Amino acid sequence: MIHGFARLALAAFLTGSISGPVLAQAVYVVSQEGGTLTPVAPPGAAIPVGKGPAQAAAGPDGRLYLAHPDTHTISVVEGSPGRVVARLPFAGQPFGIAVARDGRSLFVGDWSGHRVVRLSSATGAVEGSVAVGRDPAGLVLDGRGRIYVADRESRQVSVVDTATMTRVGAVPVGEGPFALALNPAQDRLYVANVRSGDLHAVDTATLAVVARAVLGGMPYGVAVSDDGARILVTNQQAGTLVVLDAALSPVATIPVGRYPEGVAVSHDRAYVANWFSDSVSVVDLATLTETGRLPVGEGPRGLAILSPSKEAP
Repeated sequence: MIHGFARLALAAFLTGSISGPVLAQAVYVVSQEGGTLTPVAPPGAAIPVGKGPAQAAAGPDGRLYLAHPDTHTISVVEGSPGRVVARLPFAGQPFGIAVARDGRSLFVGDWSGHRVVRLSSATGAVEGSVAVGRDPAGLVLDGRGRIYVADRESRQVSVVDTATMTRVGAVPVGEGPFALALNPAQDRLYVANVRSGDLHAVDTATLAVVARAVLGGMPYGVAVSDDGARILVTNQQAGTLVVLDAALSPVATIPVGRYPEGVAVSHDRAYVANWFSDSVSVVDLATLTETGRLPVGEGPRGLAILSPSKEAP
């Protein structure tokens, strides 16, 4: 059943009546138990993608790539019209995933193999591999050709040069690092540590921790506003989205659904995947309030932002 405010939010999306700029980007959520990929902004029909998708990443060509840890595959989905066009085999347990800026390669964290693998996005052929810490979770790629990897059971972030597929650094962080996000300038990497209940800011030039915020609970997802002024962290245990400024001082705590996990920013809104509520919260970044909650498939966990007009360099 759609709650009243969710119905209003959905109608506003469809009619374009929500204030702010028209979104050129499209926001998708992965539902692990439901086996679906659902567009939530603008809203659309759920796309069946197969068993257990855990994370998704968007390429520059209108495609999304989904990691399926249990079936050892990666689904390739055309965002429009919305269909699975290929399944790439993966010799391991794929979890975190990122796409090269030119769209030709994928970078996949092998959860059980403690490595990151570079694959051809067209064929799935292995192009390189590098050992990292235990249970690599979130991956984020910068503009200089480096991948940052949250090594959950090693209490560190590995730094990998994607050209040579070698590990060039490791940054000690909190306990249970899971999600990562870069600011727009890419001089700060934010690390959400699930078990120690804190957030670290890492200087990407020196690979040193320069700030820490104690949040409590279970910080599970992290994202940064387009202007870099707001850091958004989901607190799974508390059912909230915590907003901090760039110095990691608290700004607001916003109630969302139960067990929020992934969070993503598209222009003036944030989207939060509420794992136990089977919904996505829509948060207005100007007012710092939840303005809608959209029902999606069972067990939403990860989000991806697709920019169809984006051109690879």
